[in-house]
Amino acid sequence: MASFEHPQPPLALYIHLPWCVRKCPYCDFNSHPGDPASLPFDAYVERLLLDLDLELCEPAARRPISSIFIGGGTPSLFPGPAIRNLLDGIRARVELIPDAEITLEANPGRVESRCLAEYRAAGVNRLSIGVQSLSEEYLERLGRIHTPQQARAAVRMARAQGFDNLNLDLMFGLPGQTLEAAQADLDALLDLEPEHISYYQLTLEPGTVFGACPPELPDLDLIADIGHQGAERLESAGYGRYEVSAYSRPGYGCRHNLNYWHFGDYLGLGAGAHGKQTVQAADGTPYAWRTEKPASPFRYLNADPGRRIGTRRDLSESDLVLEFALNALRLVQGFDLELFTATTGLPRSRITPTLEAAVRDGLLEIEQECCVPTPLGRDFLDDLIARFVA
Repeated sequence: MASFEHPQPPLALYIHLPWCVRKCPYCDFNSHPGDPASLPFDAYVERLLLDLDLELCEPAARRPISSIFIGGGTPSLFPGPAIRNLLDGIRARVELIPDAEITLEANPGRVESRCLAEYRAAGVNRLSIGVQSLSEEYLERLGRIHTPQQARAAVRMARAQGFDNLNLDLMFGLPGQTLEAAQADLDALLDLEPEHISYYQLTLEPGTVFGACPPELPDLDLIADIGHQGAERLESAGYGRYEVSAYSRPGYGCRHNLNYWHFGDYLGLGAGAHGKQTVQAADGTPYAWRTEKPASPFRYLNADPGRRIGTRRDLSESDLVLEFALNALRLVQGFDLELFTATTGLPRSRITPTLEAAVRDGLLEIEQECCVPTPLGRDFLDDLIARFVA
């Protein structure tokens, strides 16, 4: 194994708040419907901070935090004081870099001006709003519980409370969607002038309502046309594509997600959260492990408070190769080949035959030590990544 002469990767923090009002039929995230009036917000925050205390028993976890991402579920179900207690508790335990990016996900139907003001005052400086569509018809087909009017109101309220870094999510390839309808939906979103847009295809996942009873989606050729049309429209509107489904105005790329895609390290707190850490062994080579917390909120809340919660698994050489590819190949600008050795400790020769074959097949380009997926490679990203499976 190659010598590991690089500093440890940056450290981010992911926090999972697992509850939502109603689970969407396409959703395969770890989310659990619950009545906001009876959810144990304070107890869950207390458990999250205990979880962090136990994570910090590992020296590799005691690095400055570059970003925090509060995802779900629907984190905007949590009242402002609970989010403040959570972030204050984190600051008391770890060092945040001075300009740390702190993102909170919100659903338009669960956004109130007062809560947004409290989130902002607590230190949240980036809001990610799950719009998904601005068409009443398609929102209904997706099983969403908000309206286009509520989505627009959420953006107005966020701006009024000082949020100047907004991400809006929008899906395409929706049941019955045409090329013209997709264009109209995207144009309506652009009218809201967010700093960042996540524009991604609806997929039918196993274990979901849509997976069991699939709606009729556009054919694959039409979905591809919608995706290409959307990418061109976003680029022309000033949103640079820096990841397969992520577009931003200059300077507004999501730093937390970029850490994932550069195969950085992160702590995972909350029900179902995953984490990854890398340490340097005595011989100068790195090894990495992945943690996973129990998916059930009840099990998470009631775990033994004296023991680190969840499971830990060391990553094998094959795991490292595949996980690196899963992340780095999503980057539109590609990655420096040095990054592979810097984050995995493996020699470049470990993936050279796979890279060369992908170049011959037109899926990758390698120029000046930078490996970049071609447009064909991005269109067939799953096939490209599958080549890195041992």
